[in-house]
Amino acid sequence: MSASSPQPNQGILDIAAYVPGLSSAPEGVKLHKLSANESPLGPSPAAKAAVEQSTRLLEDYPDGSATILREAIASAHGLDAQRIVCGNGSDELLGLLAQCYLKPGDEAIYSEHGFLVYPIQIKANGATPIVAPEQDQRTDVDAVLACVTQKTKMVFLANPNNPTGTYVPMSEVRRLHEGLPAHVMLVLDAAYAEYVRRNDYEAGIELVASASNVVMTRTFSKIYGLAALRVGWMFAPAEIVDVLNRVRGPFNVNAAALAAATAAVADREALDKAVAHNDEWLTWTSDALRDLGLTVTPSVGNFILIHFGDEPGKGAAEADSFLTRRGFVLRRVVPYGFPNALRMSIGTEEACRGTVAALTEFLNG
Repeated sequence: MSASSPQPNQGILDIAAYVPGLSSAPEGVKLHKLSANESPLGPSPAAKAAVEQSTRLLEDYPDGSATILREAIASAHGLDAQRIVCGNGSDELLGLLAQCYLKPGDEAIYSEHGFLVYPIQIKANGATPIVAPEQDQRTDVDAVLACVTQKTKMVFLANPNNPTGTYVPMSEVRRLHEGLPAHVMLVLDAAYAEYVRRNDYEAGIELVASASNVVMTRTFSKIYGLAALRVGWMFAPAEIVDVLNRVRGPFNVNAAALAAATAAVADREALDKAVAHNDEWLTWTSDALRDLGLTVTPSVGNFILIHFGDEPGKGAAEADSFLTRRGFVLRRVVPYGFPNALRMSIGTEEACRGTVAALTEFLNG
């Protein structure tokens, strides 16, 4: 018997749609949006000027090969531009990898509290997501390797991870890679790499350069402050680059995004300011919240995971409502396995101080 209506592919109806963080506050209250890990300093002035310049030729298609941007990224990081693919945010690139390398019957692994886009893309391509348990809210390499079977085709590793802010030292990343079969792709999602200030951390460039089954994705949405334009990039082996270039949209990065990202890469001063701001206020906010008796997962990103206690009326849900009424919009992280926690992006000084003051009032009320 034929179906009564068109039917989606296997796995699609098993997907829980991604829900972005809230972005509004009650009328008359100043909004401090701390729910999406956006840059509180905004984009480079040079990037803004480049966007304005790009509007003069809106009738023309953008460069379908993103040549100038790829060359700018290659120059900044010492890479081969031919091994870079640009996309409509790194999310598009993660989706293209899943589309090209996963099929029904395959398995792909990600960590217990990993980015929700991973299971979405795995299921969207008919494959089976396998969740590796974490240790103290950190990716456990041994647990990931224990999940590998003959069906495994891909491993997603967010490093640093969202929403925990924890990271895996490069020695552990290399141990993970060494333990994977050659046909299994290791996807290093380094969206927050520019924020990390740890001697044992690497985004993965050297590993990608020397391996045939490792890729690294990056984004301009975070530290570069270009989230509205949706532009990301991937560094990968030439064979994988060739595959993605065969299936991606011919003009998948718009002209404004290309212009802004190219200018942003060259503006080291703006990048350094963003890093310095985050270094100062990540530490200040984490310490201030711990002084209130709250548990904060140590983070190397531009956000923190705040855990609430068991006292009735003082949990994450109540705190979220209290903060939102005062204009401080944080992120509930129930789908990530944290029903009693909130993720807070590091915002402006005003936003950080205001959130701590509001939580002080909430906890003492």
